Amino acid sequence: MRKILYIALLLLSAFGFAQKRVETSVDTTKNKIGAQFNLTLRVQTDTTENVVFPRGERFGMLEVIRNYAVDTVEKDGKFELIKMYGLTQFDSGRYSVPRLPILIDKKPFYSDSLTIEVASVEVDTLKQKMYDIRPIIAAPSEGWGIWLYLLIAVVIGGLGYLAYFLIKKFKTKKSEEIVYKSPIEKANALLSNLEKKQLVQRGEVKDYYSELTDIARTYIEEVIHIPAMESTTSELIVALRDAASNKKMPINQDTFENLERVLKTADLVKFAKSRPMDFEIIGDKEKIEKVIVVIDKSVPKEEEDEETEAFRELQFKKELQRQKRKRVMLAASVVVFFVVGLTVYFSITKGFDYVKDNILGHPTKELSEGEWVRSDYGNPAIAIETPKVLTRMDAEKFLPKDAFAMLKDFQMFGYGSMTDDFYVGVSTMSYKSEIQVDLEKAIEGSVGLIEKMGARNMLVKQEEYNTDKGLAGRKAYGTYVRKDKITGEDVKLVYQTMVFGQQNGVQQIAIIHREDDQYAKDMAERILNSVELKQVMQ
Repeated sequence: MRKILYIALLLLSAFGFAQKRVETSVDTTKNKIGAQFNLTLRVQTDTTENVVFPRGERFGMLEVIRNYAVDTVEKDGKFELIKMYGLTQFDSGRYSVPRLPILIDKKPFYSDSLTIEVASVEVDTLKQKMYDIRPIIAAPSEGWGIWLYLLIAVVIGGLGYLAYFLIKKFKTKKSEEIVYKSPIEKANALLSNLEKKQLVQRGEVKDYYSELTDIARTYIEEVIHIPAMESTTSELIVALRDAASNKKMPINQDTFENLERVLKTADLVKFAKSRPMDFEIIGDKEKIEKVIVVIDKSVPKEEEDEETEAFRELQFKKELQRQKRKRVMLAASVVVFFVVGLTVYFSITKGFDYVKDNILGHPTKELSEGEWVRSDYGNPAIAIETPKVLTRMDAEKFLPKDAFAMLKDFQMFGYGSMTDDFYVGVSTMSYKSEIQVDLEKAIEGSVGLIEKMGARNMLVKQEEYNTDKGLAGRKAYGTYVRKDKITGEDVKLVYQTMVFGQQNGVQQIAIIHREDDQYAKDMAERILNSVELKQVMQ
């Protein structure tokens, strides 16, 4: 029986060697940081087989810096394809060249896994030539100088003038925006307001006559329904006479003559720079008042029913609401201009980051300045301080189902998710039977989980880590790139993951945040400094 087993093993070994068609070699197993070493793959094939070598920017944690062309050598009636890659690593440590798939007629054959040691470059400072400390040199000017203050003054001055203009415009039009119940009430109110402006006393006679005649023209247009504002003086008098005749309005000749005289005087003031005497100006105002009264009395009165009165009241309320909305929009515009002005000011003087963080708001800044919580999680427990309480996560999503058969307990807690801009995760597990925990595999599993979440161009650094209580651990850290969920643009993130092993127990901590987020960086440091690992509870 023993002889049969021995023969079977020999056959299997022979079969295995016959199947090995890929040879793997490196020109050195010890290298310096940043130096290139060559990985060579040799494949035995014939002319009928199609061979595809692996491609990629990284092989495991090693970076591919050169991809050489395939070389072909004929050997004993067959061909040997030789593919060489130039690899490197910029951090010291032990790295593994993973098993690489080579497709021969779409069937995968794998290369051997090799270990490379990357050593740091030692610098002997005693052999270096020493130099005196250089004197202090003033930093070059950024080019703004006094122009920065001039720009700030112009922005503030422009916003101030704009606010003054809007407020003044609002005040000047406030009287015009008042809703009047009848045209005669509106005309009398505007004439009274014109007198209060004291335009004549200030020498603004042209503006006085423009407003005086506009009041009369507006009243005529609203009551008699003729284009008074667009007509010349002669056209207006003719149109008014025709309307009075058609509507049988008892307007006497003096009224037409007085209106025409005032309109012609206004034309001379506006276009010929004429300046009437003060008593003439007062008389012209009185003439307009009489014209408006006469026309108002001569207009035929129509009896309004209840529906017409209700409709007019509704229109009156709508007009009031429209004016209220207009005032609100004006006030909001002034506020917006002031906010924009402050934003521009602080952006120039203190930078946009200050405005973004303190005025517009920053999510991680608010998180870091909130009330932090310290609590214990899992078994073996991890005591940790976080800005928010970590919530329990579904552990089944992160481990295959067959793995749970070996576990006595597995718990996961976290804040956010691995695809967010800030994430804190804690997990603990304990095994049913005594096993030797492989921290290197555990850390590789954590890094692989981040890769599954869409990480690209991942830089991985590893080192051993021991706590002050004698718990052995391993730490992996680095950066990677992924797509932003909102903008779709590439963002760079920093990750740190630490794994500690106890007797039949594992504790793990992971933190992910954006590289350009200083508040998140400070929070990560505070969280890691607060970690306390407790012994496993039997």
